[in-house]
Order: sequence, then structure tokens, then C-alpha cells
Amino acid sequence: MSAPTRPPETPASVDLLVGGMTCASCVGRVEKKLNRLEGVHATVNLATASAHVDYDPALVGPEELIETVERTGYTAALPTPAAAGAEPEAGRDLRTRLLVSAPLAVAVFVLAMVPGVPRLPWVELVLALPVVAYGGWPFHRAAALNARHLASTMDTLVSLGTVVALLWSVGLVVAGESHTYFEVASTVTVFLLLGRWLEARAKSRAGSALRALLELGAKKAVLVEADGEREVDVAELRPGMRVLVRPGGQVPTDASVVEGRSSVDESMLTGESMPVPKAVGDEVVGGTTNLDGRLVAEVSRVGSETVLARMGELVARAQTSKAPVQRLADRISAVFVPVVLGIAVVTFLAWLFSGHPASDAMTAAVAVLVIACPCALGLATPTALLVGTGRAAQLGIVIRTAEVLESTRRVTTVVLDKTGTLTTGRMAVHESVGDERALAMASALESASEHPIARAVVAAIPPAGTVTDFENLPGRGIRGVVDGRRVSVLTPDPPRSDARPADGTGPNVEDRLGKAIDQARDAGRTAVLVTLDGRPAAVIGIGDTVKPGSLRAVERLHELGLKAVLLTGDHETAARHVAEQTGVDDVVAGVLPEGKQQAVEELQRRGEVVAMVGDGVNDAAALVQADLGMAIGTGTDLAIEAGDLTLVNGDPALVADAITLSRHTLATIRQNLFWAFAYNVVGIPVAALGLLNPMVAGAAMAASSVCVVANSLRLRRFQRGS
Repeated sequence: MSAPTRPPETPASVDLLVGGMTCASCVGRVEKKLNRLEGVHATVNLATASAHVDYDPALVGPEELIETVERTGYTAALPTPAAAGAEPEAGRDLRTRLLVSAPLAVAVFVLAMVPGVPRLPWVELVLALPVVAYGGWPFHRAAALNARHLASTMDTLVSLGTVVALLWSVGLVVAGESHTYFEVASTVTVFLLLGRWLEARAKSRAGSALRALLELGAKKAVLVEADGEREVDVAELRPGMRVLVRPGGQVPTDASVVEGRSSVDESMLTGESMPVPKAVGDEVVGGTTNLDGRLVAEVSRVGSETVLARMGELVARAQTSKAPVQRLADRISAVFVPVVLGIAVVTFLAWLFSGHPASDAMTAAVAVLVIACPCALGLATPTALLVGTGRAAQLGIVIRTAEVLESTRRVTTVVLDKTGTLTTGRMAVHESVGDERALAMASALESASEHPIARAVVAAIPPAGTVTDFENLPGRGIRGVVDGRRVSVLTPDPPRSDARPADGTGPNVEDRLGKAIDQARDAGRTAVLVTLDGRPAAVIGIGDTVKPGSLRAVERLHELGLKAVLLTGDHETAARHVAEQTGVDDVVAGVLPEGKQQAVEELQRRGEVVAMVGDGVNDAAALVQADLGMAIGTGTDLAIEAGDLTLVNGDPALVADAITLSRHTLATIRQNLFWAFAYNVVGIPVAALGLLNPMVAGAAMAASSVCVVANSLRLRRFQRGS
């Protein structure tokens, strides 16, 4: 009789913070090592410096996962709140090395390159040595690590080029020569150290979206008990408990209303500006704001089960699943470095065995390495990125990392949120029909309220009259007495088009007002009915407003060959109305936050490369899920942190500008890389033949760098609409 089979344990998952990765080959090694463990499936993300690992707890634990990463040569740790909020140690270390190295490199450059300044080789040596040794240590360490795995990357090129230039220059100084290459070793180190530090800063913000989302929730709750009310931490709440939410207060967790009536601002969740009426039996979501009524609600979900927590999980999952973009320079250098080393060795041996002295053989071999030193290659991306992002910032566009530029090249569809992106997100009066005196008195009554609809009415219609006996009707409207007459402003029931005034005389007021209500609703707006002494007197249509530049913004997307899709949590009628005004190609309406992410995923499954433009908390997961996330800078902090690009001033026309400028910047980077490699392809054979001494090689390398910088500076001429 065989032993009973042990039931498999529930699969578990963990996110590890992985340190020391610098390129796509590092990602591949960590992934490979983790996935070799039984019961483990790992996805490593270079952009977030993290690894999402699904594992079988019966076979392996987090400690073994961490040990595996460390044996590979990298660091690993479980994330902690303290670590998430602080600048990573790697970023601080790079900043310190940069601050120490930059002034020394400038001094070396002045001594070596400025006409009229006397050459002081020993001083240059003293200044350059800490730059290459201390400042360049991250590159040397990574190069050694790669060498252990018989691999090469950009770090290998940097380390070899700078060390060889330094050591050869030391030999020249000892021999009494004055022409050295200390400035080559120093400037290459500092430029690439600056690029690495900027990259580390970008990575340190990878978890900000999730932190911003979790901070939206309330920290305290008012618990309703048999013997009274008391304030508790939200963490103490359990399903079935009852909580009190006062006007202006935050809903502490997901719950169901059991007492009261109010309007709730769900814009942080849905991105839509119109408050939602809530009454007994309605669900309220943790983190939303109660506007004007007292609510008692029974807790239905807490902790990780809440809508807010599930949204956080969506953001985290989308961040982990976003594939890292391999840098072009790393892909080419994987082949380029071994080839250069091979050429240098062959050059040395060829000169030696052909009867030339060892000094000539070494000079030719070093010339090969110096000419191959990746100065132009290292400047190709950071200079174009710095100029391109600087110009973008002048136009109100914030580009986060070089990886973003790769995404803009492939985009085929732009998904646009409605509220705050194509529309202003602010309530405004679009039409008012009926008795002008009643409208003025309604505005006077609204002036006593802080509701978004009230503010819109007061801004559009001059108030007239003195208000007394003001009464708020949560979820319905307001009423009171204005100059002795009873006035109410309420959300109407479906109008009765056949109703007539009570005395049976005069025009069919109900019919006219009913049509106004229907027209407002057909346009996706909210209609409120003004009554005077109990009789319908006027109708006010209130809704969001399309931004003036939205139509032209969509037209420019079409000019770029891109499809525009409107994606919104608002209802179909309002969405279609905005679509007609802006010219978008397709509409997906009435979707919840997870629905937005799913809509983006569906487009991706169809083969579309998606750029998502949004401004609300509800857009965060979709922004991260998209191939390119574009956040409106006037929106929530969460959306801004989740986006790859930020459009600072909220102008929708910046969407096309951002894509165009990003593509131009990417094209410039590719041009720079081409010329940097072309320079090596031409220069290396010349150096190997002994036709290029190291000094000329250094000058040629400097010239290639100047060409790369000059090409990058062309981006400063980019204009909006181009």
C-alpha cells in the first residue's frame, strides 16, 4: 500500500528588491538562476529593480530565493515601507561618487586640453586616479561580475577603456612623455557616472505609484457601538461593524449604507467629477469623500479585500509584468567587446611575431583599445536624452527614462480618459431655461451650499435675494426661502410632458421644462429643476466642459497615424457626446478601474501598442499596463507617478507633442549610436595597422564625442506642432 500523497500547498508569491543589475544581461542571469529552482517562476524587471517570484512553499522559501540571487552576484531583500520611501543606497552611492569625481575631471580636462595651460602630467595622474578608481568603481565591479559569467556589457567597455587609458598614461608619465590620456579616462567616467545616477533616480521612483495609492485611504474611523461612538484605527475594523461618516469626512473602508442619505465624491476612484447620491443599501468605497449628509455604514470589506487595495495590487502587478527594454548599446556591446579584445590581442601578437619590438606591438594594441573606448558610445544616449528631456520640460512634458522613448516609436493606439484629459473636470452651467427671476433666486439659494453643482450655478447665474430657512436634502438637492418665497433646486424625477399648471391656464410650462431636462440628459449632463412656491419654474443643465484644444489634439493624433479611443467611467451618453465634439475613433464607457486596465489589455491582445492618457486614481493601473503611460500633470499624484510621461499643464495637445518629440529624441539616440559604432568600425582597423598612435586616437575619440553632442543639440530647435 503506497503512502498517501501530500496535497500541494497553495502557491505563494513574493516581490524581491534586487540590487546591482545594470543591463538586460543582468536581468537574464537573475531570472535564469531563480527559474532553475524547482517550483519557481520568476519575472525580473530592470526598470523597477525587482523580481516577482511565484513559488511552491513546500519546495522553497523566500530565504532560499534571496540566497540564490546573492550567489549570482547581486543583492536581494524583501521590500519594507522604510526602504520604499527612501532613496536607494545605490543612488546615494552614485551621487557621492559623482560629486567627488566631477570637479577632479574638470581640472584634468583643463590641464590637458585648454591652450596655454602648462602640461603637468604628474598632477593629472594624481587628479585622474581617484576619478577612475573611486568614481568608476561601479563600472569596474560590474565588468568583473560579467567576466565571471563570461559576458560583456557597456560596463565592460567603460571599465576596459578607462583603465587602459589610465595605465597607458601612467606608463607614458614614467617614461617622461607629456602627451597622456588622463582626460579621456576621467571624462568618460564622469559622463557615464552621471547617466547611471540619473537612471538610479528614475528607478527609485518606481514604487511611488503604489505608495501614493495606499496613502489615499483613511487612517481613522468613527465606530458606532451600542454605548456610543469612538474613534479607532482603520486597521481595527472588521466586517459587520458600523461606522459613522460625517459630512466632509472620508469613508474609512468599503461598506454598505444602513442609515442616512448623502452625496459622495468618488472622483479619486472613478475620475469623474459629478458626486454620486448614496442612500440606504448603496455601497460606499473606502477613500471616497462624503459631501453633505450623515451616513452610517456597515463594513463589508477590509484590508487587502477593499477596492483601494485591489487597485494597488493591479498597479503592482502591471509594474512587474512590464517587460524591460534592452538598451541597444548593451545588445551590440555583447558582441562588440569580445571582438575588440580579440582584435587587440591579435594586433599585439601580429606585430610581435612580425619582428617589431614589444613597445610597437603594445602601442598598436593600446591604440585599438583607446580608439574603441566608448566615449561617443557612452554620450550617445545621455546627451540626446538630456537635450530632448530639457526641451520637453520647456514645453510642459516630463520624460522619465530612455525606455519611454522606445515605447513611443511603436505606439499605434492612444487611449484617452475623458474627465480631466479631454474635458476640464469642472462642473459648469451649459443651459438654463425658464423664469429668470427663479434662476436668480435659485443661484442665491445655491450660494449657501458648497456642493460642486452649487458652485457651478453661482458662477454662471448672478444670485439675487436674501436666503432664510436653508435646508440641505442629502442626495437630492436643497430648498429654502428667498425673499419670502419657497424655492427648491432638486434633481427631478422623469418629467411628465403632459402635465399642465395647477390652474390649467397659461403655457405648458411642464412640457417645455421636461424637454429641457431630456435634452440635458441626452447631452450627458445633469439637469436640476427649480421650483418656485411648489411650481416648476426653471431647469439648469450642468456638466463637464470639453477643453478647447481637445479637437485639435485628436486631429494631430490622426495625422501621426494613430487611432484615438475614449475610455471613461462615465455613462455612455456623456461619453458619446464628448466623442462627437472631439472626433475620437471609438468609445468604451461605464468601466470601473479594473475595467480600464482590462480594456488596455484587450487592445494589446489585438496587437495594438497602446499609449494611455489619464489623470485620475482610477487610471493608474491602466497607465502602468499600457505600453506608454501619459499622465496629466493637473491630475492626482498617483496617476502622475504611474505614468511614463507627464503632461504638466494638462493641455491635451501635448499628447501629440510628447509622442513626436520622444520619437525625435529616440531617432537622435539611434543616429548617435550609429556614428559612434561607425567611428569604431573605421578607427579600429586603422589603429591595428599601426597608422594611428594613441594620441591621435584620443583626438579622434574626442572629435566623435563632439559630433554626438552637436547632433543631440539639434533637439533644442523642436517646436510644438512640428
